[in-house]
Amino acid sequence: MDQDLAKKRAGQLASGSNQCFVCGPANPIGLGVTFELDGDVCRGQFTPGPEHMGYDQVTHGGIVFSLLDDVMANWVWLQGERCFTARADIRYRSELPVGTPIRLEGRCVKRKGRLAQMTGLLIRQADDFVVAEASGAFMTAR
Repeated sequence: MDQDLAKKRAGQLASGSNQCFVCGPANPIGLGVTFELDGDVCRGQFTPGPEHMGYDQVTHGGIVFSLLDDVMANWVWLQGERCFTARADIRYRSELPVGTPIRLEGRCVKRKGRLAQMTGLLIRQADDFVVAEASGAFMTAR
């Protein structure tokens, strides 16, 4: 196994991703989410705090989207490939109150050449309700 892939699977990111806003361990204002592959699903967990608020104790929609974008991209990353978001769509089903623990799930729907078609779910842990869902296309690096 290549050394960078072994580090990623051990929960360490290559230096090029250490500043990622969602998952970079060296980003002092980042969200600090750790992702892992569980079979064919990329998983992560997060609990938004007051610093992630948009209004009235509700998590900002941009934070919700960032989490979904990253769980989809990390599915590709944890396969040992770098990628960037080529297209993404999101559907918000409900607000996410600050302090609500959630889990994230990313799955690959289809791979064709350098393009990975992905889906992502942001799920309230207390009752498995899907708060938001996303789909996206991710282009792998050459």
